[in-house]
Amino acid sequence: MIDQTHDAPRRYFVDAQGHRVLIGLSLQETAEFETLDPSSKETVQIGARIRENEGIAGPGEIRWLELYSKHEGAWRAWIAQSQAAQTQDLSFVNYV
Repeated sequence: MIDQTHDAPRRYFVDAQGHRVLIGLSLQETAEFETLDPSSKETVQIGARIRENEGIAGPGEIRWLELYSKHEGAWRAWIAQSQAAQTQDLSFVNYV
């Protein structure tokens, strides 16, 4: 269930060895993602440039976007699943 009284839920979990792993990615993919991660300003520029075909993205930029897309899709699915579970937890409420 999502606790909506505080900050947004974390986008990662901690594995049995104590490593932070992004939802939807493996430990190795998380490490690769963090290595390739540009600053936020560059992220916006990279995404816009690729979408608008204004420039050719380098292999690192393309791989970063692939990993980000994979993580984002898993994150959205997790949020939807969590919200559905939260709705079921409220089944005692009579919506008449």
